[in-house]
Amino acid sequence: MSRLPTTSGANDVTDAAVPASMVGRRYRSGDRYEVGREKVREYARAVRNHHPAHWSEADAADFGYGRLVAPPTFGAVPGYLAYAEVFDTLLPGYDLSRTIQTDQMIEFHRPLLAGDRIGFEMCLDSFRHAFGGDLIVLRQTIVDQDDRPVLTSRTSLVGRADEALPTWFDAVVMQGVRPDARQQRRVPPPRYVGDDSEPAHRIPPPPASPRVRRFDTVRPGTELPGRTLTVRRGDLVNYAGVAGDPNPIHWSTDAAARMGLESVVAQGLYTIGLSVDLLTSWLGDPGALRSYNVRLTNPVHVGATGGRIEFSGRVKHLDPDKRTATIAVTAEHDGHKIFGRATAEVVLA
Repeated sequence: MSRLPTTSGANDVTDAAVPASMVGRRYRSGDRYEVGREKVREYARAVRNHHPAHWSEADAADFGYGRLVAPPTFGAVPGYLAYAEVFDTLLPGYDLSRTIQTDQMIEFHRPLLAGDRIGFEMCLDSFRHAFGGDLIVLRQTIVDQDDRPVLTSRTSLVGRADEALPTWFDAVVMQGVRPDARQQRRVPPPRYVGDDSEPAHRIPPPPASPRVRRFDTVRPGTELPGRTLTVRRGDLVNYAGVAGDPNPIHWSTDAAARMGLESVVAQGLYTIGLSVDLLTSWLGDPGALRSYNVRLTNPVHVGATGGRIEFSGRVKHLDPDKRTATIAVTAEHDGHKIFGRATAEVVLA
């Protein structure tokens, strides 16, 4: 994990920076996001998710979907906007563009489709000191136009409060993400909707498509076909623009060096997104992914000639009653594991 920079004169952070009463409180975003058809394709291209249901409406229909299916990690695109609202209004002492992600857990209730008008319910799950800063765990539930859950994610971030930004920061950060620029959007602030509980109106996930891999063809220990990808700096710039990630350590060598990194590093969710194609290509249907939990332990350093990532997967457990499989995913870069733990639950036909 990348070390957060220190700034002379920065205040020491105490638990008082985030009132205990904020933990466990749920807020609904003041705006909605419409999933665009071309945005689905743009994101699929960025994370190299090749399943035809992301690209062709005719192919999506063959899998039983009326519209294009967004890649499983597409929620990162509108999700960042929702998190920005949380940091602006509920965690104003922290800067989202200067946090480091450590964990990502996603539970899929149904596939996200082009044309969905989604809203966001957010909750500060926990807050504590860790990794030389403050560990912030945010839970986000994406709901559709009928207020039914689409997916629930839990993201762990490390940051510091009230740390003065260095003078060079505004020269490299993406424009339009500073607080004064966001205030000009005049988006209604998040509203309080209740204390800690999972959202109501949960619906059972859809049944497995007939085109999903059959349960009786899989055994514990079954290996998924591996994937080796080369990630270049242009890929990181592209993903930053597609997903709206403003952290300059992903494209500015100067910013990366000032933060003690040997080169720019890949975004955590970008790396997770790249790994998803390993799963969906083997499954046959992206809608068969039920959950994906990843702990990020080492960054992917992308030098002048790029960075190489090797993905592999293995069936760890089968549940004959639910007809599900647990798959352990491994990702390595320069001989180092970049996923400390990565498991996916999938449903089989």
